[in-house]
Amino acid sequence: MLNYLTPKSIKPPFARYSHGVEVPPGKRLVLCSGQLGIGSDDVVPEDAGAQAELCFRNIAVILGEAGLGLQDIIRINAYVTDRAYLRAYMDVRDRLFSEPAPASTLMIVSGFARPEFKVEVEVTAAGETA
Repeated sequence: MLNYLTPKSIKPPFARYSHGVEVPPGKRLVLCSGQLGIGSDDVVPEDAGAQAELCFRNIAVILGEAGLGLQDIIRINAYVTDRAYLRAYMDVRDRLFSEPAPASTLMIVSGFARPEFKVEVEVTAAGETA
């Protein structure tokens, strides 16, 4: 059983995330590289929310290869290229993850490998040993 850490002695999270997640012995970790909002058809949507959807869809496929799913994510690192894209990304994240939510960091960066990318997401997941 994962232990979601949100101590009462510090300020609560600003959004739907946990301050920390403790992974007990016996769990295996899967780390996903950053995924960009691009489909297998090479299409990059203009909308930041649609890009975030693709990021998480790609992550779900990667985790599926390890027998895991989005519900096994314990940590999210997300990056957007403009403050204007924060809400679109957070709306997607909040729809996909209920309480207790994974630990999460969201950063504004100057850009990615191609200028049309607005969102990138990388995650760590924990699942049962095989």
